[in-house]
Amino acid sequence: MRTSSPGLERRLFAAAGALALFGVAAPLAAKGTFDVETLMALLAERKSGEARFTEERTVTGFDSPLRASGTLAFTAPDRFVRQTLEPRRERMEVVGNQLRLERGGRVRQMTLDAVPELLALIEGLRGTLTGNAALLRRHFELRLAGQARLWTLTLVPRDAALAAQVRSLQLAGTAGELRTVEVSMAGGDRSLMTIEPLPGPAVSAASTPSAAPARPATSAASRP
Repeated sequence: MRTSSPGLERRLFAAAGALALFGVAAPLAAKGTFDVETLMALLAERKSGEARFTEERTVTGFDSPLRASGTLAFTAPDRFVRQTLEPRRERMEVVGNQLRLERGGRVRQMTLDAVPELLALIEGLRGTLTGNAALLRRHFELRLAGQARLWTLTLVPRDAALAAQVRSLQLAGTAGELRTVEVSMAGGDRSLMTIEPLPGPAVSAASTPSAAPARPATSAASRP
């Protein structure tokens, strides 16, 4: 199994966190009709969004979890920004095929094609953020559990290169509102992000983070 570099793993965690953006209240589906397509329709109703996040990462070699907080922003069809405010400022922006990283006064730019694992994950994020089930299925095996009131969607990479880095992404939420994103890395590291959607477009992406809601309970995974 290929070992990921700390920089790549950090970018994979950050990119997966962008999934937490798309929260929008929507009518609940009738009982017994909730499937992946229904969930995608709920998530796709909002074309942009902002959220505060708090993240806790468990990393091999560290005695205690690593914590971070900041803001997220997404604008359809392909732009999203993760801005970490604590413990230190860091900004990641993806527009189309371009990735821009700002950290410690330094700026790095690259094309997603240069990092195939990250490209596959970004495509998965776009598939979720735009409600594109077909794009999601191109890169992931989808496992949906629960009903509209409380659901869990697990994404398992199909691509061998991505699977060597990321074991799964587990998203949990209610109706069209995403509440948590859990990333399990192949090497055993994991990240749990809780999010608080921000209402309206007037809130700045540099807003100060606040406490996030509790992670909802999940049920056993089943295939749609």
